[in-house]
Amino acid sequence: MSEPTAQASIAPADAALLLEVADLAVSALNLEVRAADVQADEPLYGDGLGLDSIDILEIALVVSKRYGLQLRADQQDNHAIFHSLRSLSDHIAAQRTK
Repeated sequence: MSEPTAQASIAPADAALLLEVADLAVSALNLEVRAADVQADEPLYGDGLGLDSIDILEIALVVSKRYGLQLRADQQDNHAIFHSLRSLSDHIAAQRTK
């Protein structure tokens, strides 16, 4: 009986992390969009949120500082990590130390 309760508490944490990461990105880049309006599966690059490589570096810095992650420019999976808000948030959830 405690197992469904544990699973129920995971979903809100995921939604909270998505919003928290969106807020970090919006604040760090001074975007003219509300964090709540950032679509979780929309691409961060190009036609999605419209970020460029410099923007992604800035997000990597604030994410590293906030969550204790080591994000490096030479990581082979950076494209997958920074594909969308959801992929970045999933990576943070799996790797965070803070």
